[in-house]
Amino acid sequence: MKNQWKKLVICLVIPLAVGSLSALLTQNSMETFGSINKPILAPPAWLFPIVWTILYILMGIASYLVLTSCKENHTALTVYSIQLAFNFLWSIIFFNLKLYLFAFIWLILLWLLILETTILFYHISKPAGYLMVPYLLWVSFAGYLNYFIYLLN
Repeated sequence: MKNQWKKLVICLVIPLAVGSLSALLTQNSMETFGSINKPILAPPAWLFPIVWTILYILMGIASYLVLTSCKENHTALTVYSIQLAFNFLWSIIFFNLKLYLFAFIWLILLWLLILETTILFYHISKPAGYLMVPYLLWVSFAGYLNYFIYLLN
């Protein structure tokens, strides 16, 4: 049982660390976000860290359920890792490099990777698949924001 808690903590720390490092590297991002033209449905800047923290926790729990499943999980966890890397790099492309069109294309690839991760997770653990759905929805909304920020700026 103690080993399972360690696995859970590691599974939670990984996405939270990815998100934290991304936030650290893009720490002026909310200033950038505040200064650019945004579409009408853009949420306030303070909401982003709250939503992302919740999503990273859900991702961590989902990866834990897959990791501790008795089913083969190598492919699912590999795709999960790749999408985390894409997630990390999107912030840098969007906020630091201000390459809004490239960031949108990158986000489409990220969305496809999240969808694949969600499907793979679902086949291993239905709850794990369901836990990925809010992330998929939020990145869909981020695609809307990213695309219209590109158009407006």
